[in-house]
Amino acid sequence: MEYYVALKQQSLKADILLSLFLSIFLVKGVVNVLLTTPLWVVNTRLKLQGAKFRNEDIVPTNYKGIIDAFHQIIRDEGISALWNGTFPSLLLVFNPAIQFMFYEGLKRQLLKKRMKLSSLDVFIIGAVAKAIATTLTYPMQTVQSILRFGRHRLNPENRTLGSLRNILYLLHQRVRRFGILGLYKGLEAKLLQTVLTAALMFLVYEKLTAATFTVMGLKRAHTH
Repeated sequence: MEYYVALKQQSLKADILLSLFLSIFLVKGVVNVLLTTPLWVVNTRLKLQGAKFRNEDIVPTNYKGIIDAFHQIIRDEGISALWNGTFPSLLLVFNPAIQFMFYEGLKRQLLKKRMKLSSLDVFIIGAVAKAIATTLTYPMQTVQSILRFGRHRLNPENRTLGSLRNILYLLHQRVRRFGILGLYKGLEAKLLQTVLTAALMFLVYEKLTAATFTVMGLKRAHTH
């Protein structure tokens, strides 16, 4: 009976810790997006400057450096253009919440069959959870990159892209031109980049959680 109570306490504390972790992570993500999006916009444009595009709707850029890029963007498109891609970036803040949701779901399913998860179990379900979350949100990352580049004309009047309301338009155009798979171009590289990192993060997370419970005295509840 005492073991059962301790187990329930452990589950409750784990849920509270997870909720607190996710809340902090989401707030941090929102603040990070708002502060760093202008830098990402400039970074994206400088990286793509000089590239040859098959899409004739894309307007070429000619920036001499970071300062000149900021100056030209503000002068030609307005200061709000520095926050192109903010909306999809904010949506992508929920990527960790999605991966944690799948991670916890998979973990609980495994715990129904065994008393304890091994490090390999944690690593695998962490990788699977991140792969699912990345696949679900990747179309938003595609749109995010297009918006950050910001040199895509939306209509015959050559109005340069700068509004978040055009996200659905961009998704539609992408599907119409390249098919559904066009929303997932580069997904393989993204999975290789993030899945291993996330799996290791979950492994560390579980070790830290176990250590936290030990420090809080929960381990003693099992032995008394």
